[in-house]
Amino acid sequence: MKLDILAVGAHPDDVELSCAGTIAKEVDRGKKVGILDLTRGELGTRGTAEIRDREARDAAQVLGVRMRHNLEFSDAFFENNTSHKLEVIKIIRKYKPEIVLCNAIDDRHIDHGKAAKLVSDACFLSGLRKIETIMDGNKQPAWRPKHVFHYIQWKNLEPDFVVDISGYIDKKVEAVKAYRSQFFDENSKEPETPISSSNFLDSISYRARDLGRLINTEYAEGFTAERHVAVDSVFDLI
Repeated sequence: MKLDILAVGAHPDDVELSCAGTIAKEVDRGKKVGILDLTRGELGTRGTAEIRDREARDAAQVLGVRMRHNLEFSDAFFENNTSHKLEVIKIIRKYKPEIVLCNAIDDRHIDHGKAAKLVSDACFLSGLRKIETIMDGNKQPAWRPKHVFHYIQWKNLEPDFVVDISGYIDKKVEAVKAYRSQFFDENSKEPETPISSSNFLDSISYRARDLGRLINTEYAEGFTAERHVAVDSVFDLI
């Protein structure tokens, strides 16, 4: 199955928190979208890897994505090395996405910037024919995505472009809330974390609303690009 978009996150819930509105909108438009998680988030303070596995499946169902796969890299300790890059390359070559969305280039969690560079490097290397990968017993042909864009996470990075997600904020919040172990729950006995407060849960909407305000829409999500973003006509810009 060929994908139009592959959204990659260092941890389950990275994608939902950062670009679920964009995903929901493109799925609604008929695009084939998949999610790749690099780790199971097993070092997270709240919940367990098994719980997060189930929550990730629930979130994927909410968004209507075509596939979700977890590479089960070691949370916090994966590296941008040959073996890890090759595993990501195999997924890129298998699903042949036109666009890859991945972690913020700079963020509070050390895994986010590390994953951003790992995925970006793998996207480039995936296009080199002399790098051989085998999946399901078959040699994979080279494939390089046309674009790699980085979503914005904890830090308020300046976006290079924003996507209007008006009409999709409820779907985004629903996908985030699928991770019941991680976010605000007044009945939870788990330890508090920076993302378990009611303020953080509210921030999903008010940050999107603020970006929307800046482009004269209700809600938006921001992305950074590794190279200039080109348009065919100035009328493609809203």
